[in-house]
Amino acid sequence: MPAKLSVNLNAIAMLRNRRDLPWPSVTGLGRIALAAGAHGLTVHPRPDQRHVRFSDLPEIRALIDDEFPQAEFNIEGYPTEEFLALVERAEPEQVTLVPDDPSQPTSDHGWDFVAEQDFLSGVVRRLKKGGMRVSLFSDPDPAGVAAARATGADRIELYTGPYGAAYDAAGKAGKELELLGKAADAAAAAGLGVNAGHDLTVANLPALARRLPRLAEVSIGHGLTADALEYGMAATVRRFLAACGW
Repeated sequence: MPAKLSVNLNAIAMLRNRRDLPWPSVTGLGRIALAAGAHGLTVHPRPDQRHVRFSDLPEIRALIDDEFPQAEFNIEGYPTEEFLALVERAEPEQVTLVPDDPSQPTSDHGWDFVAEQDFLSGVVRRLKKGGMRVSLFSDPDPAGVAAARATGADRIELYTGPYGAAYDAAGKAGKELELLGKAADAAAAAGLGVNAGHDLTVANLPALARRLPRLAEVSIGHGLTADALEYGMAATVRRFLAACGW
């Protein structure tokens, strides 16, 4: 089965937040994305709420529950007590834990699974007690997979930023793709599911899907939102679905 597509709404929220106005509507565009075939919605509610606001979460939860019950809600973030309480209220199907400093503009590296194993293990246990699938943001390093599995997590999300950044350098893109592929192979051998995200596009998704045939999900925000400005949200979702192999 091809990788499922989760549409990250953060870029839409950031545009909305430029004005004290309710548009563009985060839930409205989420509705269009799901109606066009997206399998879920992703948000990253940062402590300063510069992108998605905490108040958006119950609205997105209600949108999925009321209109698209087959879809999934994925919430990303660094596991502070505030974040954990937030996701426990929102009850997403999946929580993706990232090692971000609050001041970072975006996620740009994975966890040190060995150094953070005890910390992550406690967080994973807490979230899984609430019935949530847990994914851990990961660099494409096969050596870290065993430690990631030891935390009790269900999946890793491979950081694809360097692969996406090589959009104009085919040789470098090929090397980055092979690193991702080896990490995904190691994760599968260890019994971990594999997600991927960061700077994925219609152009680079097909090669990723071929090299990572067990890829469960891709979470895409910036590139998808940029394309939506040109093609509209519904048509863009369909383009990304086709790039994933649907």
